[in-house]
Amino acid sequence: MKKTDKKAAVGFIFITLLLDITGWGIILPVVPKLIGELIQGDISEAAKYGGWLGFAYAFTQFVFSPLVGNLSDKYGRRPILLISLFGFSIDYILLALAPSIGWLFVGRIIAGLTGASISTASAYIADISTDENRTKNFGVIGAAFGLGFIIGPVLGGLLGHYGARVPFYVAAVLCLLNFLYGYFMLPESLDKSKRRSFEWKRANPIGSFQFLFKHPKISNLVFALVLVYIGLHAVQSNWHFFTMYKFSWTERLVGISLGILGLLIGLVQGVLIRWSAPKLGEQKSIYLGLLFYALGLLLFAFANQGWMMLVFLIPYSLGGICGPSLQSIISKSVPSDQQGELQGALTSLVSVTSIIGPPVMTNLFYYFTHESAPFEFSGAPFLLASLLMFISAVFIYYSFKK
Repeated sequence: MKKTDKKAAVGFIFITLLLDITGWGIILPVVPKLIGELIQGDISEAAKYGGWLGFAYAFTQFVFSPLVGNLSDKYGRRPILLISLFGFSIDYILLALAPSIGWLFVGRIIAGLTGASISTASAYIADISTDENRTKNFGVIGAAFGLGFIIGPVLGGLLGHYGARVPFYVAAVLCLLNFLYGYFMLPESLDKSKRRSFEWKRANPIGSFQFLFKHPKISNLVFALVLVYIGLHAVQSNWHFFTMYKFSWTERLVGISLGILGLLIGLVQGVLIRWSAPKLGEQKSIYLGLLFYALGLLLFAFANQGWMMLVFLIPYSLGGICGPSLQSIISKSVPSDQQGELQGALTSLVSVTSIIGPPVMTNLFYYFTHESAPFEFSGAPFLLASLLMFISAVFIYYSFKK
């Protein structure tokens, strides 16, 4: 691939991921309203279905991502990326036209089956990068994530004013346009001489976990990381349901708040952590990050005014210094020639937390907000998440003492 083609390809990958994340963010503010319309139920019941929809997508993606990754090694990155984009557009169209809740599940499962755009895009970047520009090129992925998490929810909140299904149509159009652009413009990055045959054993989603069992000295740290990621789903899977239920927020305000959260997280992980890690050290950064996470989540749980949620986003976002520092220490505990296996195992673990987190947090919200609840406590998921942060700190403490 020529140098000019490589630059254009990096630009396409940026646009691909930006539209991917923007499309995901666009639908977040209107999901409660659409589910409520389809089940003829309230926000509390909609949350329960929302959690299981998240489970359907995450579980399907977890099972099929290794398969799709192996197919991209055999047939190239381009066809897999295009299939992924087309699959997402079909997903959004099904969600927009869905006459019943069952169709939402069909759409999410299709998205999970084909949703390998992020991993395939990462492989594409690796294919076309040199040692000199690899870090810079991979930075494109982080930039697309950050920008998408800001633009998507805000745009979705504004579009939601015109109807719960409008953002889904817009997301579908974005994906289709991206598919067409890629079909006519995107070159293949993986040379035929570098492709390898497909093997079922490499498509085993459980296989990567075997690596972690070989390294018991990092087991406490890894378990702590799992607890942190499950806890974060109290916000990721529950924010829109909680704020609409407790404070009667509109789709517009939900979208703006999520856009603010995306901006704050981008500042913390893109700017603040460059200062905190060298100044405080990784261990202190982990403890301080967990403290901020726990504090922010605890404040969310007992907030009684809508404006408080916006203010409490600040301590919650500061918790973002924890994750990268924890992953860095885990990485340093493993030999350099095993880093690829480690990162694959950690990615699989994060996928598992996306399977567990949504149904746990949204069903807990439902349990304490539905008509027959023992008592009303809509902040229960945030309280549980705060406790998970404290428990993870205990595991980390004992790991450091060894």
